[in-house]
Amino acid sequence: MALAVVACSPRIDSRGNLPDPDKLAEIKPGKHSRNDVAEILGSPSSIGVFDQETWYYISKRTEAVAFFEPEVAERQVVIVRFDKKGVVTGVETLGLEQGHAVEPVDRKTPTAGAELTIMQQLLGNMGRFNKSKQ
Repeated sequence: MALAVVACSPRIDSRGNLPDPDKLAEIKPGKHSRNDVAEILGSPSSIGVFDQETWYYISKRTEAVAFFEPEVAERQVVIVRFDKKGVVTGVETLGLEQGHAVEPVDRKTPTAGAELTIMQQLLGNMGRFNKSKQ
């Protein structure tokens, strides 16, 4: 019975960089610079691709029971925005409820040429290889 209880207990997996709420409260817009934020919170998980003035601190906690698919229990994204001079303009925290599920598009890219069967592929190369003339 103890083995069954242990097997059904959830596996918890935490990933990312979740800043301490007390340290996050220290960051004041208009007062702190990029260097100050890096010193207080550490390096960001990601920096904006098109906007280098935005830093993201991303964390996620998942729980999985037995062989089932892991479920996201908690997700938090802290967004720190800077102006062109590198001074904090705003700090925003987003949770799991603000996230959106993205459905991949289910379509295929057509390829050029004919689709060959396995037999056509195997037999199609017979006779193509000639011995070199010596």
